[in-house]
Amino acid sequence: MDLGLKDRVYIVTGATRGLGLATARELIADGAKTVITGRDADTAAAVAADLGPNAVGVAADNADPEAAARLIATARERFGGFDGILISVGGPPAGFTADLTDAQWQSAFDSVFLGAVRLARTAAEQLSSGGVIGFVLSGSVHEPIPGLTISNGLRPGLAGFAKSLSVELGPRGIRVLGLLPGRIATDRVRELDSLSGDADVAQERASASIPLRRYGTPEEFGKSAAFLLSPAASYLTGLMLPVDGGALHGI
Repeated sequence: MDLGLKDRVYIVTGATRGLGLATARELIADGAKTVITGRDADTAAAVAADLGPNAVGVAADNADPEAAARLIATARERFGGFDGILISVGGPPAGFTADLTDAQWQSAFDSVFLGAVRLARTAAEQLSSGGVIGFVLSGSVHEPIPGLTISNGLRPGLAGFAKSLSVELGPRGIRVLGLLPGRIATDRVRELDSLSGDADVAQERASASIPLRRYGTPEEFGKSAAFLLSPAASYLTGLMLPVDGGALHGI
């Protein structure tokens, strides 16, 4: 199936590892060009070099109010256009309510929530019909995850913002959607599994609750994201898609 990605230009934030990187790989494999971001300039440049000539790496922090305009300018300068953005950020600190400080909440809000809103708002100003804005969220949009209180608080609000934005931008032909990764085998999920003391036991227990009885791979997530960002998904908007092996049972 031709996704129609050839020569389209995307920004993928938080793409030096994990789900962002997996998405950038799939976009490029299908002919797109990408601006990838990470907080460290050398790492972003090295990952982009590994991805090949259709990628450029830029150091950026989603919490930086100037980041969005700079990234879009880079996309236009390097690749001659701007067709969409996937806003992916690292997970906020794990912990229960009593363990978390105001400073941790504020830092996460600035990066996970307000930073994502700024990126989407600036992208919306610059995109034309056929453009797309995607958010990497979490299954916590539907069901709180024990021990991830900050994520449980911020991700559902961001999903609500994305749905509102999809209604506002629909008349302009711009799509907005979210992806809700479940247990995908990334460094972040391995770190969370290790908090129980035995990561292997935690993975076995979690896998038993997933209808497909296994964790997903970053590649599987990346393929789902690439499809939703592509013109092949041109009639999908306002969608929050679980990529979780059926764990949410279609909620």
